[in-house]
Amino acid sequence: MLLQEILKHNEQFVENKEYVPYEATKMPQKRMVIVSCMDARLIELLPKALDLHNGDAKILKTAGGTITHPFGSIMRSIVTAVYELNAEEIYVIGHHGCGMSQSNPKGTLQKILDRGVASQEILSALEYAGIDLHKWLFGFDNVIDSIKGNIELVRNHPLIPKDIPVHGLTIAPDTGKLDVIVDGYKELSLNVN
Repeated sequence: MLLQEILKHNEQFVENKEYVPYEATKMPQKRMVIVSCMDARLIELLPKALDLHNGDAKILKTAGGTITHPFGSIMRSIVTAVYELNAEEIYVIGHHGCGMSQSNPKGTLQKILDRGVASQEILSALEYAGIDLHKWLFGFDNVIDSIKGNIELVRNHPLIPKDIPVHGLTIAPDTGKLDVIVDGYKELSLNVN
């Protein structure tokens, strides 16, 4: 049982004070907040590729690294990071080969039906109530367009200061190589002129 393995490890971790090297404050030392994909390959790779250590940044993980609603939990976390945790820069980091670029809402809904979690009647009722499950489950067609769309959502959000740089990057999930899609510093200087 995985939970028991985790708890056994945790007991030893705490008892041996293995947490000491990771002690940090809640304020990000590099004053940044990152929105990235929940891809398991990025758990250790992303921080290493960005030279981040415990306490350096607020990292928000979501399917596809996407912000699906301007007043959803990801944007709430960004706003909180800016106003309460002293974040001064925002990074949206996606990656090529993301599972959300190959999402199949129809297939996902069929799996929900097959597992007996919901019936066709429940799915129909949700659709009737105005919830577009296909749109909600769909990721994106192009990671670059997705990153740019997320940046626009953040940059144009009524609660985000206009002097906060919002950067967009891709990370290669096999090598950690970063490519800049949008340089938030350049975007700020364009908006000033």
